[in-house]
Amino acid sequence: MQRFASGSIGGRLLPLAAAAIVALGVAAAAPSAATATATHRAISGHMIPAIGAHPVIIKAGVAGQTTFSCQPIGSPVRCYSPQQLIKAYGWNSFRNRGKGETIVIIDSFQSPTLLQDVQLEDSTFDLPAPHLTIVAPQGLTPFDPTNGDMVGWSAEISLDVESAHAYAPAANIVLDLAKSDQDSDILAATKYAIDNNLGDVISQSFGEAEACLLPNLAVEEHHLFQKAVGEGITLVASSGDNGAAQPNCTGTGLVLSASTPASDPDVTAVGGTNVFLTNGGSWTGETAWNDGFGESGGGLSSRYPTPDYQKKLGAPSRAVPDVAYNAGVNGGILIAWGSSGDGTGLLFIFGGTSCGSPAWAALAAVADQQAGHRLGNLNPTLYKLGEGKSYSSDFHDITIGDNIESVGGYSTAPGYDLVTGWGTPKLASLMPALAAGSGS
Repeated sequence: MQRFASGSIGGRLLPLAAAAIVALGVAAAAPSAATATATHRAISGHMIPAIGAHPVIIKAGVAGQTTFSCQPIGSPVRCYSPQQLIKAYGWNSFRNRGKGETIVIIDSFQSPTLLQDVQLEDSTFDLPAPHLTIVAPQGLTPFDPTNGDMVGWSAEISLDVESAHAYAPAANIVLDLAKSDQDSDILAATKYAIDNNLGDVISQSFGEAEACLLPNLAVEEHHLFQKAVGEGITLVASSGDNGAAQPNCTGTGLVLSASTPASDPDVTAVGGTNVFLTNGGSWTGETAWNDGFGESGGGLSSRYPTPDYQKKLGAPSRAVPDVAYNAGVNGGILIAWGSSGDGTGLLFIFGGTSCGSPAWAALAAVADQQAGHRLGNLNPTLYKLGEGKSYSSDFHDITIGDNIESVGGYSTAPGYDLVTGWGTPKLASLMPALAAGSGS
């Protein structure tokens, strides 16, 4: 288990890169090795999509095929279909996943090709049509393809909607769009979702250093999250893609910081791993996400004290993440995205902790379905399970890797750690255990 008094602090410098998006044709052969690294934008008052505004892109592929072979031995980049990841984590143990439940996805701006993207993803991977509703409570901001921020958010939107749909194909999905990525606008969109009871689970694939969220907005956000879990709504957020660091508030460098909103104690924070699968989708191993494109976000909050459910860890303050999911760019999920400017009919390899938030939101929706009622804050139950005898049955314990950035970081450890939390889900056991827990 993580030792908080003597955490592993290091000084290894890795590329300041967001989770990558790797382009390939509709079904592709092995990708080429051409890459273009990219950096985060970080401005005070903005939330940064965890995939970043200018992601790494690796193009390859042959359009029109229906099978994928982008991960044979020797390939520069591996990739996984939704079905491979579904099998790896045990989603197929549950039928009609998410039926009767609603997942709300908070994002900014819009993706003008989203409906075509979803159709392409569904037809390529034999998924049913989604029950998708799009709302823009502040009005829909016109899409500008020359605006890198908007393009980045359009990618985030396609990832969030398509992956949540793949994992919980029978669930309703509400895409709730803020008019910009200003903190106040994202908070307003989140407030609209909660005040109007739009759904059972809320996914937030974005974040920033805690100090960059103005104190009055931080207080308002926390009160809003308390209201949500009081109504049984589950909140999920990605933990970030810069390891134990976050971009500072002027975008000029990195600072050691937990990411908000993931650090709120009412939110389940999702870190990242690199999962290794057979071509058939069987799980063979997993390490902390740190593949040269980014690292799993994690660390200690400077804003929130240790919540009751973490007291046994001995953490001096709120620790993140709580859990993890596959975030590897080298081993990312295939997602359709048509707003890239590279043409239509393309799939891309997506990585980053953005992949984990919609996945765990889908997991929460299926757990609600199994329980027959909303579960609210999952963290108290997750920590009881992590500290219990069933731990090895409920989680893949990640004990290899770290999230060390230039300003510091942490190493994985048996049990809980500040890189991958309790680890990734073994759903056949974890799902019914979550459904049986109090969850609040």
